[in-house]
Amino acid sequence: MRVLPITCLATLLAACTGNVREATPAAAASHAAIAIDVPAVAHPQGETADWWYRSGAARAAANGAMSGRAKNVIVFLGDGMSLTTVAAARILDGQRKGQPGEENALSWETFPATALSKTYNTDAQTPDSAGTMSAITTGVKTFMGSIAVGPASHSDDCAGSLRNHNLTWLELAQSAGMATGIVSTARLTHATPAATYAHVPTRGWENDSDLPADAVQQGCHDIARQLVETPFGGPVVALGGGRAEFTPTTAADPAEAGKHGKREDGRDLVAEWRAAHPQGAYVWNTQQLRDAADAPRLLGLFGRDHMSFDHDRDTSPRGEPDLAEMTRAAIHTLSRDPDGYVLMVEGARIDMANHYGNAFRALDDTIAMSRAVQAAVDATSADDTLIIVTADHSHALNFVGYPVRGNPILGKVRGKSSFDGAPGKLAKDGTGLPYTTLGYANGPGYTGASDSQPAGSKHFPHMGKGYKPANGRPDLTQVDTTNPDYLQEAAVPLSSESHGGEDVGIWARGPGSAAVRGTVEQNVIYHLIVQATPKLRERLCAADTCSDDGVPVELPAIGAFVPAAH
Repeated sequence: MRVLPITCLATLLAACTGNVREATPAAAASHAAIAIDVPAVAHPQGETADWWYRSGAARAAANGAMSGRAKNVIVFLGDGMSLTTVAAARILDGQRKGQPGEENALSWETFPATALSKTYNTDAQTPDSAGTMSAITTGVKTFMGSIAVGPASHSDDCAGSLRNHNLTWLELAQSAGMATGIVSTARLTHATPAATYAHVPTRGWENDSDLPADAVQQGCHDIARQLVETPFGGPVVALGGGRAEFTPTTAADPAEAGKHGKREDGRDLVAEWRAAHPQGAYVWNTQQLRDAADAPRLLGLFGRDHMSFDHDRDTSPRGEPDLAEMTRAAIHTLSRDPDGYVLMVEGARIDMANHYGNAFRALDDTIAMSRAVQAAVDATSADDTLIIVTADHSHALNFVGYPVRGNPILGKVRGKSSFDGAPGKLAKDGTGLPYTTLGYANGPGYTGASDSQPAGSKHFPHMGKGYKPANGRPDLTQVDTTNPDYLQEAAVPLSSESHGGEDVGIWARGPGSAAVRGTVEQNVIYHLIVQATPKLRERLCAADTCSDDGVPVELPAIGAFVPAAH
């Protein structure tokens, strides 16, 4: 490993002595582009974890990320938030405000920096959330289904994965003395939030009952246990769903009568968390979250499973907070730390609604995430807080036809009249039937009969199986396609609509955001974050992972970052 010089470059915040020194404006400008050598490799055979890490660092440094001076970082992850989902949600949001809709902008679309992210996994052209979020959190692309391990190991390979844990930026931030937080509308043990703190070869190992016996014998732990037992101290704030993953089968759920936990080891991880953090607050509804505003630590589990879609959410004080309220609560708690914080916020159910083939809920939850991003913007300053909004992957949602300007985005296609451009007659397909602006390439909206719903338009929820071939398309003339439960038509029958493989967007504001540009590999997002945040790159340099230019380029060994007490 390279040995750092005794004195650090004056132009860098990363210091081998551990001291942080502000660079002058001229020195900061010198970081506009730093060239890092990356070896040529055969693809995909030569794509090791070290190569992915170094190549990602090189791209971020070439984009000027080292110029960043962020004290705080907030990453918003719209799970499955394809560019089509963003465009359609933008229009729906505008139409709800009484506008035509196309001219509207979601909160992050006003950010000054934009880029595109290439989302493939190392073993998959169209990816999943585990591999993609792991790329974002560790700087290393890996295989489908894995959580912050690999790519040298493989699915279900516990022993191999134990040798291939990749440090996440949440763990790095905790090692650097920063506060950390996780907010999600999914189970906190689900792929995206798990990739910030856990290390398993298979995303399904959410509680102990999910682990095969050989994995237990080899020393692997379930994801829920890793949240509570992490040697890095754990997030200061963790808000989401998934109570059952943390509680034993003997424990009754506090909000769902007759339901219990899922753990078969008898452990109550919520009770263990409370014992470890006696000044902290465990909450499971909106009022409790509000009452815990002054608690130094927060664990919120607002659903036994995933939290509700925003449209279906119980908005009473005993119900679930929305994503914006959770975001505000997290920032309120984390901002007390003078050393800054790193926060991940996931709009998880955008993805799940798309899997259902239900555009209404996908767009509605995207709008809910827009409110959360705006809440973060309102609560922070662009002078010291880097906010990045992105997605892990896309979906098979299509935006088609030639509807007139202002046509309801969830409606049927209407062309303009020949006189004034106002909506005219329903557009017809080649068989003379109307069709919607939004549709899915595949999924449960296929109009042939399934074993649970008859032929014709399908309604939410529908996880279709046993499909019969469709006999033409249904006549949508009298069908209300704007109904929240309407499922857009799908061309190919699947029980669950699939992800898409195209690029997704990245939007950014704040220190270091100017480096967010171009089309980048997804793992570059990690490097944009750590290079733009002095405390993160200083910690990496202190572990001897930086180039002579102060750029973190060597894959960090996770053991070097565990606090001494562990």
